[in-house]
Amino acid sequence: MLDKLNVFTNLVANPLTRKALKSVSSYCEECGKNRLEVALELFVGARSDACWRCRLAERIVRPVLLRGAEAYNVTEDELKEKFKDSYWRKGLASVIKGIAEFGVRKPFVPGAPFQVVWDITYACNLKCRHCYATAGKRLEDELTTDEALETIDNLARLGVTIIAFSGGEPLVRKDIFQLTSYAAEKGIYVAIATNGTLISEEMAKKMKESGVSYLQISLDGLRETHDAFRGISGCFDRTVEGIKNAVKHGFFVNVSMTVTKLNYEEVPAVIELCERLGVDWFMHYNFVPTGRGTEIAELDISPDQRERLLKMLYERNGKSKLSLLSTAPQFARVALQCNGGIIPTHFYNVNAGERLRQLAEFIGGCGAGRFYFAIKANGNITPCVFFPLVVGNVRVDDLEDLWKRNEVFEALRDKDKVEGCGECSYRYVCGGCRARAYNYFGNYLKPDPGCIRNKALWETIVV
Repeated sequence: MLDKLNVFTNLVANPLTRKALKSVSSYCEECGKNRLEVALELFVGARSDACWRCRLAERIVRPVLLRGAEAYNVTEDELKEKFKDSYWRKGLASVIKGIAEFGVRKPFVPGAPFQVVWDITYACNLKCRHCYATAGKRLEDELTTDEALETIDNLARLGVTIIAFSGGEPLVRKDIFQLTSYAAEKGIYVAIATNGTLISEEMAKKMKESGVSYLQISLDGLRETHDAFRGISGCFDRTVEGIKNAVKHGFFVNVSMTVTKLNYEEVPAVIELCERLGVDWFMHYNFVPTGRGTEIAELDISPDQRERLLKMLYERNGKSKLSLLSTAPQFARVALQCNGGIIPTHFYNVNAGERLRQLAEFIGGCGAGRFYFAIKANGNITPCVFFPLVVGNVRVDDLEDLWKRNEVFEALRDKDKVEGCGECSYRYVCGGCRARAYNYFGNYLKPDPGCIRNKALWETIVV
């Protein structure tokens, strides 16, 4: 198996292969999509007609796909069946485009961000103590409807697979369903990150009708803890009701929990509640001291606590009806040290088997500026929502050029440059949370003080 993987890696890393793939990785005005995506549609039989350049792209891509399938012991029919799903095809097109543009790197850089998290408004109905956006009132310069629609056009053209509308509270923006519907029509997987308090049955139906497939709903503890953390009495019950309505109406539901010293002991109980509610994922969110979170930085859990939490999540994964995930990049390193067969990532639990380490280094840890970027309500672009370093703005910047050539993004993709991680054997798997480094030290290439290997550094901060 590993010999086949090496042959495949050598093939796609070959300069001639990359040049051929790059020649067909541009956007096709006639077919209305990236040529790679059109080629994949032709390959799986999702379309029968295309311009001659896109048909040529299919002939170039086909042998690469078949060699890759062979390396992973997948038949051609199995490969075609998997990529009949349009979102998987869009993601695969981004992978191929990334190989053409950046080569086979550790960790991997796709040809477009797999996900863009877009704070569509900073208006909000809660007053969360840890809010990275310091949300409450909308900004005066938030993108208009027309500007937001144009941004969706540009994200689709770039090849973005997922748009997650966040905030603030995205459900209070009046045109939110116009935007979600438009993104879905463009073939983008649409998610909403919400506090859940506004998800009535009627709201759930409206979201379903408007192209929303995935809901991330925040729940930061049991009743008393959650209400105190979110700043509004009674919001726990409203959030739980929102989760029930989301599950009832068939959304993929991820419950997220920002873990601090206030709710650390309640994590198992919240997981049990999620199991009873029938959600799909539970995700531990790393606390990052930014926005209003700077006022409660002392509530950040210690490296020892984080390590115990990640081990508990990993060990419980095999027993739970849920997928248990974490935004902490150290989660993949914990998995390798537990000798498990699953790589947990921000997006998914990947069954890796014997190719565990190789695939883990390919996927990598922190994805800021590498797997995703964030858009603020006024169009400012940052590496992630917790990382308030503006690198551009959708009103003025070419997104394709930004993704390929931005100096901050390129530095974030090079784990050898990260202080304290450059010598760590897990740097390609993890690399630490760059947002935590930036918010603690003002330098995104500094160490993540939450890592157990940086315990001494953490102790200098808390003292």
